[in-house]
Amino acid sequence: MEEALKETLIGWAEEYNHPKYFQEDPIIFPTEFARRLQAGQASLADVEIAALLAAHLAWGRRAMIVRDCGRMFDEMQWRPYDYVMSGEYRNEDVSLHRTIKWSEFAGICGRLRGIYSEMESLEGLSDMDFRCRVFGQKEDRKAPNKKISMMRRWMVRDDGKVDLGLWRNSQKTDLILPLDVHVYDQATALGLTERKQKDIVTARQITDVFKEIWPEDPCKGDFALFGYGVTHM
Repeated sequence: MEEALKETLIGWAEEYNHPKYFQEDPIIFPTEFARRLQAGQASLADVEIAALLAAHLAWGRRAMIVRDCGRMFDEMQWRPYDYVMSGEYRNEDVSLHRTIKWSEFAGICGRLRGIYSEMESLEGLSDMDFRCRVFGQKEDRKAPNKKISMMRRWMVRDDGKVDLGLWRNSQKTDLILPLDVHVYDQATALGLTERKQKDIVTARQITDVFKEIWPEDPCKGDFALFGYGVTHM
């Protein structure tokens, strides 16, 4: 990697790894429950469920994502764990967010209820567990699992700025960049990958490039790509 590009990426990551750029972002929801956790008003499970569901809705315009996440948490009366464990969910074949329906939300809640009946935290679940046991999707070893990677970044990174750092038995070095179309386009524009497939191999390849810059914290590079997006609008 050219030194000039490396310095630019470091600069973007330092600039945009700041809460002021994420006031209208789905991370505000698990952040709110993390604040309540610190105040003794919520549990770790509340934060986990908020992170998982907010990440699941995180596609499309940010204003729409935040609006629909707000509707979802209003439905849960801002008590995600109690709602999940109640076993009574809004289950309608109408849209919650874009193509995600309330019936899909109910299915996720029901599967979470089963998991929390067996364990106190979601931290130990694998990506395939999240994909199949939580989201009810088919196994796909090529899928980038962007939503899962995003949730992990929120819960694991612990620099005290944007991400929450509540999963303390996980390692930042194991995180994979959350890869969607926009992140892929930014990464290819910067020459971080030449692969055409938007799959887990590409996500790992870009992550490995960032490991050259941040060996202990490669997903800090996610903020650099955010910075590229902001500066090239």
